[in-house]
Amino acid sequence: MTATPALPQRDFSAFLFDMDGTILTSIKAAERVWGDWAAGHGLDVAAFLPTIHGKRTEETIRALELPGVDPVAEAAFITRAEIEDVAGIEAIEGAADFIASLPAGRWAIVTSAPRALAEARIAAAGLPLPAVLVAAEDVERGKPAPDPFLLGARKLGVKPEDCLVFEDTLAGLRSAAAAGMDSIVVTVTHAHPLETDVASVLDYADLRAVTTADGLLRVQRRP
Repeated sequence: MTATPALPQRDFSAFLFDMDGTILTSIKAAERVWGDWAAGHGLDVAAFLPTIHGKRTEETIRALELPGVDPVAEAAFITRAEIEDVAGIEAIEGAADFIASLPAGRWAIVTSAPRALAEARIAAAGLPLPAVLVAAEDVERGKPAPDPFLLGARKLGVKPEDCLVFEDTLAGLRSAAAAGMDSIVVTVTHAHPLETDVASVLDYADLRAVTTADGLLRVQRRP
């Protein structure tokens, strides 16, 4: 049996969180909307749905190369539908307490969702809006490019290498790595293990954030 990689053994200036699948679960809502859309376009819904996570909506649609389909218009339609359907969205276990323990201005959410959708889902999950929220429209290149996480660090006023990322997808982990950041992968929504060598946690129930005497952040497993 492969040993679970240890949590990063160092201190950080800030924590950056992906949203969907990382601090909240919106799988039911997202798959309802995307499933209806995919069926309407004659796609194999079961095969298509696993491909929607971790990337921007427009990029997911564009990759399909469907004839006669405008990715920008379709992405706007899907986003509107997702904003209206927030039933079943919940915070991942322990996420609210973990985030509440962090100093204000020392954490951000970096998501591939459009801002309006991100704000709707964060509210539906009962989580606080951070001082810094990087959304899909804030960068030209989304994950797995490093741009979203680099922008999050810049808005917080910290160096990229001093940030710790919490993610749930390979696209997100690649984005963090390209930005020079350490990561932890949250696995509670995974149907299958990710092929990655970063530290993994099921959720936040057994984690705690410690603020050191010099004001840095450290993450530990609870004893």
